[in-house]
Amino acid sequence: MNKKPVNSLAATPTFMKKSFLTVAALFLLLTCSLPAFASERTDSLAIKIGQMVMIGFRGLSVAESPGIAEDILERRIGGVVLFDYDVPLHAPSRNISSPEQLSLLTLELQKLSAIPLLIGIDQEGGKVNRLKPKFGFPPSVSAEHLGTLNNPDSTTTAAALTARTLQAMHIGLNFAPVADLNVNPDNPVIGKLGRSFSGDPEIAVPNIRLTVKTFNREGIIATLKHFPGHGSSTTDTHKDFTDITNSWSEKELEPYRAMIASGYRDAIMTAHVFNAKLDPIYPATLSKSTITALLRKKLGFRGVVISDDMQMKAIADRYGLEEAIRLAIDAGVDLLLFGNNTSWDPEIATKATEIIRSLVEKRVVTPRRIDLSYRRVMELKKQYLKPRT
Repeated sequence: MNKKPVNSLAATPTFMKKSFLTVAALFLLLTCSLPAFASERTDSLAIKIGQMVMIGFRGLSVAESPGIAEDILERRIGGVVLFDYDVPLHAPSRNISSPEQLSLLTLELQKLSAIPLLIGIDQEGGKVNRLKPKFGFPPSVSAEHLGTLNNPDSTTTAAALTARTLQAMHIGLNFAPVADLNVNPDNPVIGKLGRSFSGDPEIAVPNIRLTVKTFNREGIIATLKHFPGHGSSTTDTHKDFTDITNSWSEKELEPYRAMIASGYRDAIMTAHVFNAKLDPIYPATLSKSTITALLRKKLGFRGVVISDDMQMKAIADRYGLEEAIRLAIDAGVDLLLFGNNTSWDPEIATKATEIIRSLVEKRVVTPRRIDLSYRRVMELKKQYLKPRT
């Protein structure tokens, strides 16, 4: 049913008008002064491995977080993820305090890197919202609210405000929109938080498509999540093993199937859910049958596969770090995300890159496999450098 759009979202915040360097200008500066996209002949294995890793860190500035500077400069990590709240410290301060501070931080981070960083954030809207009004950012609405309205103007307006806010903060990658169907409204991590547009694919898919189209038009990379579907779960993968074998159905693939069929090439984030219908041994993030056989081959996805946070307990409590990384790469993950906010490990980038290099040296992982993910990540990064339609 159509209703009027949410007019309160239409205003452009003052800080967005004051942004002194756009993402496009920033990347033009970087590509003119640094070898941002080096040729395959000159790229070392270390660079390719580093580009497969995305890290969370503490600090409101690079000066407060020398570790992330080292990870960018020495380990050539492919990206960083930003949070507003530090979970291990139970502290309401992490990377975000105001638009002015955040804008400076992201610019500082980019200037450290010879290859443009993927700066990612969970800015879904509603309860999953890192850029909160208390920090000076505009209010946002949930996917559930927009799905209930089911009005194209409302969804487009909300997505445009989110995208323009991210653009002004020099953040190019949003871990949104959620493509999970609201199969279980009591789901503690999806339904109860209002993160799903709808339990009905005929409502969810058009709203997902509009959100992605609007993000792309404004220069923001989208991330559909959480493949192959987290909407039916009864537990939270942040906290524990999550088995959806008996609650999941193929209907939950429909948002991915529809988006991929229409040409979607940005990113898809995996879920840490276990689904014996798809793999009787491994959760989706570590499952070759789920990522390579289903997502890549059957559904035809050609973009970047990003893991959900590899430090979440559904993975970390059951697999050693080396085993988890090996399985994820073998499964088909291109970008390994370590949020460093479920648990804190200042050496996680060093550990992850050294593990990947060791797997290559031991011939457990082939250089060709690393190169494949590297190519996909670099292709995604080029989205910053050209207009989207």
